[in-house]
Amino acid sequence: MTTLLPLDYLPRLPKHRDAPIGCIGSGFIMADCHLVAYRKSGFNPVAIASRTPAHAQRVAERHSLTAFDTYQEMLASGKVEVVDIAVPPDTQIDVIRNVCKFKKHVRGILAQKPLGGSLAEAKEIVQMCRRAGITLAVNQNMRYDHSMRALKCLLERGTLGEPVLATIDMRAIPHWMPWQQRQGWVTLRIMSIHHLDSFRMLFGDPERVFCSTRPDPRTAKKFAHTDGICLYILEYANGLRAMACDDVWAGPALEGAEKDIGIRWRVEGTEGLARGTIGWPDYPHPTPSTLDYTTTHQPGYWLQPRWKEVWFPDAFAGTMAQLLCALEDKAEPEISGQDNLKTMALVDACYLSAKEHRAVTMKEILRGRAS
Repeated sequence: MTTLLPLDYLPRLPKHRDAPIGCIGSGFIMADCHLVAYRKSGFNPVAIASRTPAHAQRVAERHSLTAFDTYQEMLASGKVEVVDIAVPPDTQIDVIRNVCKFKKHVRGILAQKPLGGSLAEAKEIVQMCRRAGITLAVNQNMRYDHSMRALKCLLERGTLGEPVLATIDMRAIPHWMPWQQRQGWVTLRIMSIHHLDSFRMLFGDPERVFCSTRPDPRTAKKFAHTDGICLYILEYANGLRAMACDDVWAGPALEGAEKDIGIRWRVEGTEGLARGTIGWPDYPHPTPSTLDYTTTHQPGYWLQPRWKEVWFPDAFAGTMAQLLCALEDKAEPEISGQDNLKTMALVDACYLSAKEHRAVTMKEILRGRAS
């Protein structure tokens, strides 16, 4: 007889959900993920602005918001206390600099990942918000994927024992955004940042990383880049090894061959094993992520908890909820800008490792060695 203990796979929600939220950006992530999740969770988005006012107006009508011609007008209205930013990373620092000018009534910012175009920019953003007295959170939404939350719960309970090996295997073909071409980025700062941050959330900070990359043949026809297909190994002081293969080529699936798309993860511990899938590659078909686990505490069984929630859009409630909880508690969010500097440093360490073909320590990057 198996006993399936409930897993804490949902985010903590604030007691009060009426803080007025102003949205900057009206693209897919805002319109189809953030705002859908916020309404579902009872949050209070009230206004929106973007670089294309007509687009912002359409999103406003869809989600019952007030549209402004510019985000500066929205902020000057005094109607928002929390600002949700979904703009390209190379424009985010200037947006946040302007938001900080309205510190009299803006209490919190949820910024997109990556937090700027580099670790140096991310540090500047964190300092700006600190000086303004504004609580900064970063939208590292894979932390709120339901299989990741459930896995974190298993690890904290000791169900798997001491983690020995963790892996993520991503074979997916994302929809790249036009702004990536001017950045020259493909995978590390856009996709791998999710996995690197999730490893940090699950296991803490590694000592060093070794990363190897090559261009994605498909995207290389559009613009030059180095970080197409990315493989990396994180080394932890306690012996844990975490590794990922982020393959955005995934074979010639768009060129006529059959597809083999999916994201699978696995964690082996001294007393158990957990494995799962991430459901987002099936979007827009709502596909929950999964988790199966077996443990020596209850030998002979695979336990298979399931849920109906999906990463896109449901997990996006988690990042805003964490910011609202932090404001309510007068505390730092678990996805604070300060914490996110270590994720940004880990991404920079991957770039440097791939460039110089060697292992790179986190201390080396945090001391100021740029990628």
